[in-house]
Amino acid sequence: MVGDPRNSALSSAVDQLAEQLRDNPSVLFVTGAGISADSGLPTYRGVGGLYNDDGVVEGMPIEEALSGPVFRRRPEVTWKYLTQVEKACRGALPNRAHEVIAALEQQLDRCVVLTQNVDGLHRVAGSKEVIEIHGNVHDLVCPVCGWWDRVADYSKLAELPECPACISVIRPKVVLFGEMLPEHAIDRLERELARGFDLVFSVGTTSVFPYIAAPIHVVNRRGGVTVEVNPGESEVSHAVQVRLRAGAAKALGALGDALGL
Repeated sequence: MVGDPRNSALSSAVDQLAEQLRDNPSVLFVTGAGISADSGLPTYRGVGGLYNDDGVVEGMPIEEALSGPVFRRRPEVTWKYLTQVEKACRGALPNRAHEVIAALEQQLDRCVVLTQNVDGLHRVAGSKEVIEIHGNVHDLVCPVCGWWDRVADYSKLAELPECPACISVIRPKVVLFGEMLPEHAIDRLERELARGFDLVFSVGTTSVFPYIAAPIHVVNRRGGVTVEVNPGESEVSHAVQVRLRAGAAKALGALGDALGL
């Protein structure tokens, strides 16, 4: 029986990448909702990958309900859907893809993750060099006094949680629609790109945001190796040198196996 040529192509590409990683290069992983799909999190559009194009009960699209202006005007609406985002993340565990990236951080001199995900699974897996460009749903902050706490489960919170220090309405430390990206995260990304990377992996993301696609183009210009892990097409599919047309857990799991991780 003839084997699936797609599996043969994946195996060949994985073996070549494993050889390159054995030389201890600097590596950037750019990750999106697809990497958390094997942890049970949905991948369709919206904050946290939870919503499609349908409107919400309040008569507004989800992008408006989960926006900075609506949070300031009607925080109870935004909190209703933030709670649903957290509930989808609650109890999710890192999968093989997260684990391989965390293991590579231990093996390589420099391995950085740039993630769009707010689920925090990279950190749970053990990665420390993580740029959470859209924040983390488990970090709660008071926008008035700066009080901060990490909460793994929203179920014990009030419907409209208040700051214990100043009684203002708190919020997750995530980027809502219509808000600017955190300066510290952008600055860190720019510093890391300025240092340069030998390889960059785009994993499970459509790369529609310019700051997510940019690392691929930067590393291409500098003569590095660019890789996409994605069963479908994305905004950078045409630009990468190596395409692993598979889900994140399968492709990175195979890479980890080849490296003995």
